[in-house]
Amino acid sequence: GVNIWCAAGKGTFCADEIALQVLRARLDQVVSHRELILPQLGASGVAALDLKKKCGFAGIFGPLRAADIRQFLAQNKKADEAMRAVTFSLAERLVLVPVEISLAWKLFALATLLIFLLSGIGPDIFSLQAAWQRGLVATGATLPAILAGAVVTPLLLPWLPGRQFWLKGVQAGGVLGLGYILFLQETPWSFPGAGLWLWTVAAASYLAMNYTGSTPYTSLSG
Repeated sequence: GVNIWCAAGKGTFCADEIALQVLRARLDQVVSHRELILPQLGASGVAALDLKKKCGFAGIFGPLRAADIRQFLAQNKKADEAMRAVTFSLAERLVLVPVEISLAWKLFALATLLIFLLSGIGPDIFSLQAAWQRGLVATGATLPAILAGAVVTPLLLPWLPGRQFWLKGVQAGGVLGLGYILFLQETPWSFPGAGLWLWTVAAASYLAMNYTGSTPYTSLSG
């Protein structure tokens, strides 16, 4: 439901797209009825009247969750209050953690490669030993960033101060980044320590902001 809301807001889940898929699947030759049960959170992007004109199927906005569709049909296609209620509990946030990590790993794999390459640059032009030593430490700062942005921020979402997700990520990343620097016995205000901390904070903030699309909250841009 939440991802549908995001797609509807961006215009990728709309009457035109639904009608296109219905016509491609030749749905009128498969079923005898002419109704489509649409997810509730897709309402912002779907004009039901246009949908019927484009493909001959009338759109009916069903319950928020797919698990309630059977009960929705049993109630003569009427949704009760529980079916319409939007929740985002700890369990619902926890389910999304693996999704966020799986979406982030490719980007951070490329970032890690770039970090290793940049870490090898020095007076000798490029040193494999320096690339390994510095790159390993810098890459280590990515782990608390992922933990802060993709795990801690979702789980502590209601309690982290601020409304913007990027700001919540900054707070989580700042704390975990500081912990990593102290673990390395590095001085936080030294050049290496500050660089590692800023990277952790920036990466955590990005992941937290990216998490907005998996939640029932909209971003400032819609």
